[in-house]
Amino acid sequence: MNKQDILNKLKYVIYPNFKRDIVDFGFVKNVEIDGENVEISLEIPSNNPEVAKKIHSEILQILGDKTKIHIKTPQLENETKKSKNIAPNIKNFVMISSGKGGVGKSTTSVNLAIALAQMGKKVGLLDADIYGPNIPRMLSLTAQKPLVDESVMKLIPLKAYGIKVISMGMMYEEGQSLIWRGPMIMRAIEQMLSDVLWGDLDMLIIDMPPGTGDAQLTLAQSVPVSAGISVTTPQLVALDDSARSLDMFNRLNIPIAGIIENMSGFICPKCGEHYDIFGKGTAIELANTNKCDVLAQVPIEGKIREGGDEGKPIVFFEPNSAGAKEYIKAAHKLNDFLEKAKGKASNAEIQPIKH
Repeated sequence: MNKQDILNKLKYVIYPNFKRDIVDFGFVKNVEIDGENVEISLEIPSNNPEVAKKIHSEILQILGDKTKIHIKTPQLENETKKSKNIAPNIKNFVMISSGKGGVGKSTTSVNLAIALAQMGKKVGLLDADIYGPNIPRMLSLTAQKPLVDESVMKLIPLKAYGIKVISMGMMYEEGQSLIWRGPMIMRAIEQMLSDVLWGDLDMLIIDMPPGTGDAQLTLAQSVPVSAGISVTTPQLVALDDSARSLDMFNRLNIPIAGIIENMSGFICPKCGEHYDIFGKGTAIELANTNKCDVLAQVPIEGKIREGGDEGKPIVFFEPNSAGAKEYIKAAHKLNDFLEKAKGKASNAEIQPIKH
């Protein structure tokens, strides 16, 4: 059995919570063969011991119990070496994710970013949803293209409603499709982090593609993600996917700030009555299971849809509406979460060394 034979067998080992194998991801760093003895070296982006244990077990099942396996994982926060950060001027990276499309993730990202800016924070918004970049329309930026600062050869983000914005939708013509494989998506996300003049930001809100794939893994490998937020709707089919999104946060060691539930009931514009047409209380159960908070329960309102289509975000133009109040509440809860996390990190740094 030669090296290629072993790599072909290792392609049956799928990285936990993703759809690609450890060879395709590039996690297999070395294969040594000495007669019948095989030694495998891997490097994975998670220091969750369960992830390494599962990979180790599956490799043994495929290659045999005598295979020597070395799995390198990222250093923990209390170790001296810091994690990779290709955008060091940004204090906090917030990943807005969902297990499936159509749950209002981009609408959430836009309104959450604006609400944080209204609190006095320096905020950027990165539209990393490569295949469905809706944020330029939601911010009325479809006719604008970012300029390049030729002195450093980096993009200058556009500005709208107090936030800085970059989207792949600004880089190509409206309606044009992108037919990209994983490596191209991963490179695009890295460039939107490192090749943009974001300046000093308190927070970068990152609107991720749906699911748990290349984009999410690339982000977790490129910057220290401060918080993850899962966006869902009350239906059980959506919550099943949201559970996978939360599991991804755990596996990538991303602190979970909480869940935002969109379409959380319908408010009749004529009588003001609230109807739970998609169910009720399901997001709370999911949050309790994952020991996190429900940051907001945003109702169905015509103003939210109109604001997205017309480039007039509801938090900015209708701040007293029921939906806007929920997004504003989520922004305050997120800020509190990040402040508490920073406080814990500071306390850990000043603890006396025990002899």
